[in-house]
Amino acid sequence: MTRRLGIGLAAVGRPAYINVGRAEELPLHRGVDDLRRATWDLLDAAYAAGIRWIDTARSYGRAEEFLGEWLEDRAPGNVTVSSKWGYAYVGDWDIEAPVHERKEHSLQRYQSQYSETRGLLNDHLSVYQVHSLTLDSPLFKDVRLQEAIAEAASDGIRVGFSTSGPQQGETIRRAMALEVSGQRIFSTVQSTWNILETSAEDALREAHAEGLHVILKEVMANGKLALRPPFAARTVAFENYVEPDALAIAAALSRPWAGTVLIGAVSPAQLEANMQAMGVSLDARALEVLAGLSIPPERYWADRSALPWT
Repeated sequence: MTRRLGIGLAAVGRPAYINVGRAEELPLHRGVDDLRRATWDLLDAAYAAGIRWIDTARSYGRAEEFLGEWLEDRAPGNVTVSSKWGYAYVGDWDIEAPVHERKEHSLQRYQSQYSETRGLLNDHLSVYQVHSLTLDSPLFKDVRLQEAIAEAASDGIRVGFSTSGPQQGETIRRAMALEVSGQRIFSTVQSTWNILETSAEDALREAHAEGLHVILKEVMANGKLALRPPFAARTVAFENYVEPDALAIAAALSRPWAGTVLIGAVSPAQLEANMQAMGVSLDARALEVLAGLSIPPERYWADRSALPWT
């Protein structure tokens, strides 16, 4: 089951992010060299634990750079690397920057970021995804952009998309229908799913049935399910002899249609705690209790938008 886990680098490649409980685990000063060492320590621990999927993005500060250097130095075997294009990091390594990233789904952005990603990750890149696709994305109407994305397959790259926001399900279904020359563009989908935000579940199950590789992100709701879980989730965790973070991951792993479940640990200690999920088998009653914790997606995403970058 460990092979179903992946490690995401959103919280270690830049000095500021929205994850709760992150700052205490990172180096005090969070300089470039500090976070490079922290990223390498995390990747070493993840690989030793059996994790073979690593997820990053152009907008994760210098995460692609840190990962590329680690891959070249360590030369690990059998690793799947996924990255994303669409957002650009503009925070200038400043924790208090007024804006940390900007989104643009254009042909020019795709071409420039694909080139940048390949330059940093070389032949290690396995999956390249549209970052946070939503129903209003220009991609759905830009045929030239769709054709350019599809061409990545000739480089041996699987093409995918990630989703965000309260309309994930509709976005997934619309994206699955996109074709170039009679061939479906996307073969992977990465979406937010956790015990609070389950609205994409039916669409993700459909994607799995259609042959797409489903990747779950934010399974701990940006750390809230680890540090501020609902009382019922804390009770189920206690009954299963684990902490709430491991319970949240176990709940995601209980979905048979989920091919990869990403965890967002920022330190070996957090990763070790998260890995306790491997020993959890949730029974029908526990799953029923957790299903009752789901909230309306509009409320979930409004709460997420209010999280501060720290």
